[in-house]
Amino acid sequence: VQLVESGGGLVQAGRSLRLSCAASGITFADYSIGWFRQVAGKEREGVSFISASDNSAYYADAVKGRFTISSDNANNTVYLQMNALEPEDTAVYYCATRYSDYVSTVVDEYDYWGQGTQVTVSS
Repeated sequence: VQLVESGGGLVQAGRSLRLSCAASGITFADYSIGWFRQVAGKEREGVSFISASDNSAYYADAVKGRFTISSDNANNTVYLQMNALEPEDTAVYYCATRYSDYVSTVVDEYDYWGQGTQVTVSS
């Protein structure tokens, strides 16, 4: 199983980025996907999730209304559209999968992780 994130970078506050998570080695539609982020010295936190069962989307309060998660099952890719970025969104962003119809916000309940992509938002 391999997850590869891309799309990170350096942007000014208020701008947008779209992260991609390309998966291989799994039957994509059987896995729920989560996007997490981590700042050095802090715990990894959940950002957004999409369920395998019905593509229901969930968001952390900090990103609700600004971020949108979507899934392209035909191409085994999940996207995270991030709009109105804030300096507080600066982190390494990871995608992760769990073999379940249902999402979880718990880091340890995810089976596979990507290597992460850095997002830096300047003020």
